[in-house]
Amino acid sequence: MEEKFAITKKAGILGIIGNIFLLIIKATVGFLSKSQAMIADSFNSAGDIFASLMTFIGNRIASAPDDEDHNLGHGKAEYIFSLFISIAMIVVSAKLLFDSVVTLILGSELKFSWFLVFVCIATIITKLFLYFYTSRGYKKYNSILLEASMKDHRNDCIVTSFTLISILLTLVGIYWFDGIVGIGISIWICYTGVTIFIESYNVLMDISVDDKTKDLILDIAHSYKEIKKVDSIISTPVGDRYLVFITICLDRKSFYF
Repeated sequence: MEEKFAITKKAGILGIIGNIFLLIIKATVGFLSKSQAMIADSFNSAGDIFASLMTFIGNRIASAPDDEDHNLGHGKAEYIFSLFISIAMIVVSAKLLFDSVVTLILGSELKFSWFLVFVCIATIITKLFLYFYTSRGYKKYNSILLEASMKDHRNDCIVTSFTLISILLTLVGIYWFDGIVGIGISIWICYTGVTIFIESYNVLMDISVDDKTKDLILDIAHSYKEIKKVDSIISTPVGDRYLVFITICLDRKSFYF
């Protein structure tokens, strides 16, 4: 468990550092080249700093041991802060959708620049590194904070890849590609944000274990011949685990006084 929190903490710190780097180069190149698209993208990186900060803070709170006021620990902090990240994703997707529709209707003002190409490549490399690092941690520990952070890095990587393609296509006079792809990606990012929101919301609302897990619990209980009946199974999520209460009926002969 301590290793999980250590990896999540490192993922948050690396995300903050990486996104600050991207914010600086995007803002610098955007203002120097007077590219409104790159200036807008720098604000997206500011949002990514927020997401990484949420990962760091949420992990720090969740890693705190149980105490007198929090007998079950602080694991749900992961889901509270992943909720914040999901909301940030939905807001970003709405802004991207709006900008893409406007671009499609009014026409793209995107112009080719080697500075823009350099920033796109730097962004893709940075985001790929952050994605693979958080993905490895998520697959090992199934942390929703790492999942939210991983998907945020993945989304940025894909968006920037298509932005790079759009920039290169301007060399052959194709300007409409940026708007079409932007609409598709914004819908996909919104869907990702909504799924993370629902998952976090369900845990915070104390959703029960699924039917498959209940059947597994029943099978384990029935493997003891002393247990004659299982009256109820009550469960509550605690971080990435569940606390399960089982009410059972035992044969009176099973007790010896």
